[in-house]
Amino acid sequence: MRPDRLRALRLRAELYATLRAFFAGRGVLEVETPILSAAGNSDPNIESFDTEFSGHVDAGAARRWLRTSPEFPLKRLLAEGLGDCYELGRVFRNGETGRTHNPEFTMLEWYRVGIDHRALASEVLDLVELAMALVGRRVRRRTTGYRDWFRAEIDLDPFLASETQLQQALGEVRIDGDGLLRDDWLDLLVTHRLQPRLEADLALVVHDFPASQCALARVIERDGVRVAERFECYLGGRELANGYHELNDAGEQRRRFEADLALRRARGQAEVALDQRLLAALPQLPDCAGVALGIERLLQAMLGADDLGDVLAYAFADA
Repeated sequence: MRPDRLRALRLRAELYATLRAFFAGRGVLEVETPILSAAGNSDPNIESFDTEFSGHVDAGAARRWLRTSPEFPLKRLLAEGLGDCYELGRVFRNGETGRTHNPEFTMLEWYRVGIDHRALASEVLDLVELAMALVGRRVRRRTTGYRDWFRAEIDLDPFLASETQLQQALGEVRIDGDGLLRDDWLDLLVTHRLQPRLEADLALVVHDFPASQCALARVIERDGVRVAERFECYLGGRELANGYHELNDAGEQRRRFEADLALRRARGQAEVALDQRLLAALPQLPDCAGVALGIERLLQAMLGADDLGDVLAYAFADA
């Protein structure tokens, strides 16, 4: 075995032990939830793997989806009164492969009761600092608003700019814009203009995204615009984590899911079953914040690896 591959495997094991000690010290309980579910992920930007159960019909729905995140069952546990919890495990996303993606990867997801997304973002930075210390590296911490980030870096207000202005801000980046929506252009500006400017030793939290990018986060009005109470954490040019001040309004969440399904139908994407158990549990969800962090992305940053396959035992093509 090559020394660099052995180092990556050993570092993963050391990171797992460090993460578990981190959460144990803060009273956050480790749990395991199902990998197969009767409901899928409605997000039009994420495709799920699915399979068929061949057993007795009384066992429930035959069609099952491999989870893209443990989010829904973890929230159901929170609604039952479990309290602060986390899960470290494999998740699956169809069609995602390359230097920064693998269809099967490891996600760390955790929830803290009684705090909002910005307080949880500070804990994410604590964890990133601890992980980087394992390889003898220090990171600088910075927090900024989504709007302030755009204004400071490319002199553009992402909430008020027209779609034409967003497209022009891409400069020499050439994109086939057929079918792209406003949020797609904003995402392209993040990946092509903003992320590449981030320094390797900077751990950056960006909070309060446009309300149209709310997903499962609460929406409020701030500085005259509606914003989603969510954050993303970047380390260098890599997006590591995505977190929310969690929505507990079942009616609003159902409307968002149905809007997702309508967009999926318009794009010719596969239908997925909505998680009715989650929707039933949401009114009992306590005030909390949750975040998902990609372990392979963190390992890439720790090792300075350009290819996500360098931190896996076997990448998708070799599995």
